[in-house]
Amino acid sequence: MAISKISEVLAQSGVAFGTSGARGLVEQFTDDVCAAFAAAFLCVMREQAEVSQVAIGLDRRPSSPGMAAACSAAARALGVEVVDYGVLPTPALALQAMADGVPAIMITGSHIPFDRNGIKFYRPEGEITKADEQAIMCVDAELPMLGAIEREPESHAAARRYLARYLEWFPGQPLAGQRIGLYQHSAAGRDLNHQVLEALGADVVVLGRSEQFVPVDTEAVSDEDRAKGRDWARQYHLDALLTTDGDGDRPLVADEQGHWLRGDIVGLLCARELGIQALAVPVSCNTAIEACGAFDRVERTRIGSPYVLAAMEQLANKHERVAGFEANGGFLLGSSIQKGEKHLAALPTRDALLPALTLMVAAARAGKPLSALVAGLPERYTASDRLKNFPSEQSQALLARWQSDLPAMQQALGLEHAIVEADTTDGLRVTLENGEIVHLRPSGNAPELRCYVESVSDERAEELVAEVLDNL
Repeated sequence: MAISKISEVLAQSGVAFGTSGARGLVEQFTDDVCAAFAAAFLCVMREQAEVSQVAIGLDRRPSSPGMAAACSAAARALGVEVVDYGVLPTPALALQAMADGVPAIMITGSHIPFDRNGIKFYRPEGEITKADEQAIMCVDAELPMLGAIEREPESHAAARRYLARYLEWFPGQPLAGQRIGLYQHSAAGRDLNHQVLEALGADVVVLGRSEQFVPVDTEAVSDEDRAKGRDWARQYHLDALLTTDGDGDRPLVADEQGHWLRGDIVGLLCARELGIQALAVPVSCNTAIEACGAFDRVERTRIGSPYVLAAMEQLANKHERVAGFEANGGFLLGSSIQKGEKHLAALPTRDALLPALTLMVAAARAGKPLSALVAGLPERYTASDRLKNFPSEQSQALLARWQSDLPAMQQALGLEHAIVEADTTDGLRVTLENGEIVHLRPSGNAPELRCYVESVSDERAEELVAEVLDNL
């Protein structure tokens, strides 16, 4: 292998950081590119503290084992011990790495299409920052000579720690008598989720297990998965239904009717149950968060966990219980929580299990259906979808033009009501005179234009997002 500058390898790779990690086409993640990312990350971490060990995990994409092997080879070449935790949810890897005080690398493309993959990076104290991302891309060291491109033997310690976290926080069997459907598909945590639910007393019905990778997007649930949810709830008489995205950091929860709940509603209900005082959420989240009056402070950010984390850090200066979540449902716990003798350690990265289990347990303890928890919230409903194969340059140019000509946007999208307010925190989010919201934003992970809307009914929200995308 020819020796190259790490920055040159990365610049020529075509791989870029999005809202959550470095993402690109599978063929772009060659051994050299994966090794360069791993080496650059470890170099940046070594500038801040001594690094003798790195934790590595991966999802079930066919390309992930090879990418993990290349990252492992780079770490070994730098004299860093590799602990391979195998296939597991991203939050489980982060939890273990934080407990050990070591950096971590997760090989996952999350929910993005099958022909793509990605790499997420964690500092010993949690997710990397935007500044870390820039530093990684600029490392000017030589790419080390790689030895064998192979992984280390797998350890199950991280999976065991993640399981123990929730069994200790939800003692006894609070889900006894509950019939929970578990849509496993190809999720990294599908078996671990089964163990957790059964340990909490649930009667688990395993559904939709697949050995082929299934890119479940918790923000844009397919019509097929919507129908599956309704059919499964009716066929198996379920109290709730759970699945996650590919790497297990975003939940998708359905009520007893098989109706999938929006991720920001799941996050809102979870935060309220946990007694959170201050929240950081992306600008795309449901305005019921403020309208419900449950929180002392709500900070709106750009979309992406690094922005949510930065806002959480600021909120922690003035508030004791701080958390964040995203419209996709991933919940970030910024503060440790004590309840009697129980202790839940902070986990400042997206997690699927905490919000899902919190809602299920709350409903079971109250003796109410899951839908009853949602029914008590202000009636604001969101929907989202996206146009695929929509180049980001094209969408950015379109939104820039409309930002300076809102009437043109209204006309082009066929909006019946005038635009009265515009927010450019992330993309272009406009409020109409009837209170509806339309938010357009280029995806940070794929060539897609995402659309988020909010209205006074579920049906109208779905209708509005379809109308906007049709006109686009």
